[in-house]
Amino acid sequence: MRIGNLEVNNPIVLGPMAGVTDRAFRTICAELGAGITVTEMVSSRALVYKDKKSAGLLRKNAGSLCGAQIFGNDPVIMAEAAVLALEISGCDFLDINMGCPMPKIANSGDGCGLMRTPELAGQIVAAVTKAVRVPVTVKCRLGWDKGSINVLDFAHRMEDNGAAMITIHGRTRSQLYSGVADWDMITKVKRELSIPVIANGDIISPETAIKCLKRTGADGIMIGRASFGDPWVFEQVKAALNNQPIPERPALKARIAVAVRQFEMSQQDHGEHIACLEARKHLIWYLRGVSHSSYYKNQISSLNTMEDIYRIAKDIVRDLQ
Repeated sequence: MRIGNLEVNNPIVLGPMAGVTDRAFRTICAELGAGITVTEMVSSRALVYKDKKSAGLLRKNAGSLCGAQIFGNDPVIMAEAAVLALEISGCDFLDINMGCPMPKIANSGDGCGLMRTPELAGQIVAAVTKAVRVPVTVKCRLGWDKGSINVLDFAHRMEDNGAAMITIHGRTRSQLYSGVADWDMITKVKRELSIPVIANGDIISPETAIKCLKRTGADGIMIGRASFGDPWVFEQVKAALNNQPIPERPALKARIAVAVRQFEMSQQDHGEHIACLEARKHLIWYLRGVSHSSYYKNQISSLNTMEDIYRIAKDIVRDLQ
C-alpha cells in the first residue's frame, strides 16, 4: 500500500499512546516488526508557543516509517504546528489525532471531540495538507457515543479534504477501551474509501490480526495496548501475515535485556529521572505473567536511578529465570 508518496512494505502499526510510545519504545517495536510508528500526541498550541517539553516528544525513531502526531481544533494553529512538528522531528508523515477519548482532550473539542464537529475536522485536514509536503493521516473512532456513530461520513470528509490514510479504532468515545471493538463498521468504511484504512481495536495476537484483516479488508492493522511489555507481538504478527512460523517470545533473560536497553535509550533522550519514571511502568509490564514477580514489582515501583534498574534487572534474571 501507499500513504501518499510513501511506499509501505509492512502495514503493522504501533499505535501512538501518551506516556508510552516515546522514541525508545518505538525503536524497540520497529526492530521487532512494527513497520509504522507514530509519536505520542503533541498539543498544537504548545508547539506554536514553543513549549520545549512538547518538542521533546517528537523524536523520530529509526527502523520504520515514523509519523508525528499533533492534536488541536484550530485550523490555523494546527497548520502552523504541523510545519513545526515536521521541522523538529523530520518525520515521514503528519498524523492528526481525532480519536483521543480522554475527557480533558475530547471535552475541549480536541481528539475525538472533533467527531462532533466534522466540518471543522475537514477544515483542519485541508489546512494541514496545504501547509506540509508530507502525507497527512488521521486517527479517529466510530463516533462520540452509540447514538452518534458517524465514522462513515467522517472518513469521507477526511479523504475529500486530503487525508492520505485513516486509522479507525472500532469503539466510540464513550466506550473508552471497554466492550468489544466493532470491526464491521471498519469494514463499511474500507469498502467506500479509496485511501488506505488501518483497523485498530482488540488486535492482541497473530490470530486476532489475521481475523481482523479478513473481516475488515483493511490495508493494515494497528496494535496498541497489547504491546505493553510485549514488543515481540509485532514479530509474531508479521510472521503470521507472511505465512511464516510464529516465533515464541524469547526467554526472560533476553526480554529483560531488551527492557534495559529501552531505558538506556530513554535516559539518553530524557535524562535519568524521566527514564526511571518510565521504567517503573514499563518494567512491570515486561514482568506480566512471570511467576513470583510480585516482590520485584514492589521494588520497581520505587526505583530512582539507572543503578537501581541494573540491580533489579540482574536480580530478576537470577531469581525468576
